[in-house]
Amino acid sequence: MTDAHLRSRGDGDGSGRDLTYPPLPQTLVVPVYDNHTHMEIADGGDGALDYREHLDRASSVGVRGVVQVGTDLAISEWSARIAAREPRVLAAVALHPNEAPELDAAGLLDEHLAGIERLAALPRVRAIGETGLDFFRTGEDGRDAQIRSFEEHIRIAKEHDLALTIHDRDAHDAVVEVLDRVGAPEKTVFHCFSGGPDLARLCAERGWYMSFAGTVTFKNAEPLREALRVAPRHLVMVETDAPFLTPTPFRGRPNAPYLIPLTLRSMAETIGTDASMLAAQIASTTELVYGAWDAEPVTVDE
Repeated sequence: MTDAHLRSRGDGDGSGRDLTYPPLPQTLVVPVYDNHTHMEIADGGDGALDYREHLDRASSVGVRGVVQVGTDLAISEWSARIAAREPRVLAAVALHPNEAPELDAAGLLDEHLAGIERLAALPRVRAIGETGLDFFRTGEDGRDAQIRSFEEHIRIAKEHDLALTIHDRDAHDAVVEVLDRVGAPEKTVFHCFSGGPDLARLCAERGWYMSFAGTVTFKNAEPLREALRVAPRHLVMVETDAPFLTPTPFRGRPNAPYLIPLTLRSMAETIGTDASMLAAQIASTTELVYGAWDAEPVTVDE
């Protein structure tokens, strides 16, 4: 397997989407981390960036490091390999909830879960994710497999003392039920937080982290901004979910870790604080959740 992109966003859909990357934003005074990105996905047409280009652009604007997130076994292996040799990358590994029903139907779910558990033992793998529940794409017939996969990911995270990265789409109540029933890991992160203030209050009560993406900048996202206002500062993080969810004013164009400053500054404005103060808090929280990016040595790249 090479280190080229493993998949693409599917730009040939006839949508006419602008495939050019946005310009570099103003550099952050206080550096932060992108705690959820997918650099294995090619976007931007012929101008797609590889992971080194993503990281170099991010470094140039004050994004100190990223968490590269797996969604199936092959991508999780890729993520772990990049993290092993790139000091600006830590890895999260998992089977996306939408993968679980197909793997289960093929009799492969347990085998792939075992592969995720093997990766979880690697020193620069710091989270199990993204896992959770997705009732938007998966119907009733696939939910049992999703729940079983989610429960196994929770077990792996707890046994390896790793953070858990939650994918929650149209499934807030069910995700909370599973976490409460089996016991959430100490460090549980709702990636691309999509709930309103009620879910934010519930997360705050349980000490769960809320990671906000470019969606918080969207014009129609006032409930999400209200959730951000409710969320305790020490439980807030920032992410891109790149190449998706590009923040305003570049919504629809390719997203990348170097655009974190746009989302962070919008978040600071929403809660009425200085961007540097918020960046300092988020950087501290991110290191608390995942550990230091330089805590384990990287392999020399040949």
